[in-house]
Amino acid sequence: MNTSLAGIRNLLFDLGGVIINLDRQRCVDALTALGDEKADEMLDLSVQRGTLMDLEEGKISPSDFFKRMRQKIGKAVSDEEIVHALNELLIGIPLDRLTLLRKLRQRFNVMMLSNTNPIMFDTKIAECFAQEGLSITDYFDDVYLSYRLKSCKPDIAIFKKVIELSRIVPQETLFFDDSQKNLDAAASLGFKTFRVTPDRDIVTFFNTQSIDDF
Repeated sequence: MNTSLAGIRNLLFDLGGVIINLDRQRCVDALTALGDEKADEMLDLSVQRGTLMDLEEGKISPSDFFKRMRQKIGKAVSDEEIVHALNELLIGIPLDRLTLLRKLRQRFNVMMLSNTNPIMFDTKIAECFAQEGLSITDYFDDVYLSYRLKSCKPDIAIFKKVIELSRIVPQETLFFDDSQKNLDAAASLGFKTFRVTPDRDIVTFFNTQSIDDF
């Protein structure tokens, strides 16, 4: 199905798997090495489970998360060790995607909507967006995060909160995500959608758009 930029004023991007590359197994292995024998059950590339889900929904604080993880692991591990293991999920952001985001802001209202948590967002994610000596606010007009909105995709509630806070018109908004469930939820509210896949990322998508559209 072809996706057009005609009539689009707003671009809404997922983060993991769309802008930042992920390696779930690397994170599972790192947490398992710390002693978390059920790390595989907690980690999902779309919606996390258990303790991590509670963190991403803003139900618990980072300190609560560290405490629960130590109880789960059953031995003394530092906050720093847990942070390092979690951040193994994040590979990095290719520079051409950062360049693209800055270019897109010249024409569109560019926003992010991510299921994430304050631990990763304030450490490795911030580091990835600092590659060019800039910060995340240089790439997005608005950033909407699950732990701040107390809701995770694909819950319809998080999309409704974004609409309310940003005052965007869904029909004028193109949403990029790698999860079909998330895209379906957004589409039910009128958003235009595009599924990002390993062989068609956001750079590839915009490179195929006509000069009149982009």
